[in-house]
Amino acid sequence: MKEIFYILKREVRNISKDSSLFLILLIAPVLYAFMYGSIYLNKGEEKVKLALIDADGTAVSRLLTDQLNSTPMIEIVPSSDIAEAQEKMYKGEVEGYLYIQKDLEKYILSQKQANVNLVLNASRFLPSSDLLSTVTKVFLTVGAGVRKTYFNKQGMNEDESMKMTNPINMDYRPLYNSGMTYGSFLLPGLLAIILQQTLLIGVAAAFTSEREERKLHNLYEISGFSISKIILGKGMLYFCIFMIFGLFFAVVNFSIFGVAVRGSFPDLAFITAAFIASVIILGMLIGSFFKSKLFAFQVLVFSSYPIFLVTGYSMPYQSLPKGIQFFSDLLPTSPFLKVYISIVQAGGSITDNLDSVVHLLLLLVVLVVLLMVRMKYLLSKAK
Repeated sequence: MKEIFYILKREVRNISKDSSLFLILLIAPVLYAFMYGSIYLNKGEEKVKLALIDADGTAVSRLLTDQLNSTPMIEIVPSSDIAEAQEKMYKGEVEGYLYIQKDLEKYILSQKQANVNLVLNASRFLPSSDLLSTVTKVFLTVGAGVRKTYFNKQGMNEDESMKMTNPINMDYRPLYNSGMTYGSFLLPGLLAIILQQTLLIGVAAAFTSEREERKLHNLYEISGFSISKIILGKGMLYFCIFMIFGLFFAVVNFSIFGVAVRGSFPDLAFITAAFIASVIILGMLIGSFFKSKLFAFQVLVFSSYPIFLVTGYSMPYQSLPKGIQFFSDLLPTSPFLKVYISIVQAGGSITDNLDSVVHLLLLLVVLVVLLMVRMKYLLSKAK
């Protein structure tokens, strides 16, 4: 036990003397969490500009225009014709345009189908998706109101006219992210990736530094010739620091950014602890293959976005190519995010995600074995 605490104190000294390690392990997690998290502080976008050409100019078309403009999502930009609206869209002044054709009211009141044209700039996914859903809701609402008025004039009472207007009533209830905002979806996963990448880069660079400065065999002697004591002594410091960061994110950052933890904090602490331990071992394993700390930084800095993409968080796992799915299963990030998001957003528990928990623990065991084999090889070579 004495050797483990000596290695722990040695690791504290090494980090405190190395400004790059100190920055990435102690400053970057909090700095990145607030900096990147603040981008999605408002959760969703508002007042997306939509050009509108009203060729009908009737009470119904004006009602549609007023209803669209009164939504928090859309800001109507009047245009005289399609050419002007297209020009505004090409210049980026609007995200699309809506063309209300002539005789719209006439067709609606005569119970004939009326057409409107919605053209959206789909090169930007979020604005086009938000505009489409909002315009659809407004037109369905206004259309239902016009039909109900018509049936009332035919002598039907309120119940009969409502049934004729809306024969199938869909009770739509989005759970966990009731506002359907991109920020609420992205923030928990984003904070988890920040926690992972700062830890992975820091641990890998610190281990590479041992190789670069030829101190690995000396460390082996200090440990009493025990590889497990080296791993435990070096890993304890990172584990304690990043468990504190994990708690800080769950309590402070989630509160500031309006993200509710719906599940159990003990379950969240358990899965975070297993994940941090896995990333520490993975970081040491990756760091053992580099001979230069600078090169380790350069390679791992560019791994953040690819890792985030292959985990199945931004793109559904089942839609990923088979090869990417296989690679994703080898990373502790993938099972962790499944359990983490379930606990934070859906109020799930460890038992609800038992397969992913077992997956993560198996990866931890395999990574420990691989690291011990790799270190045994390096120490024998150094000797």
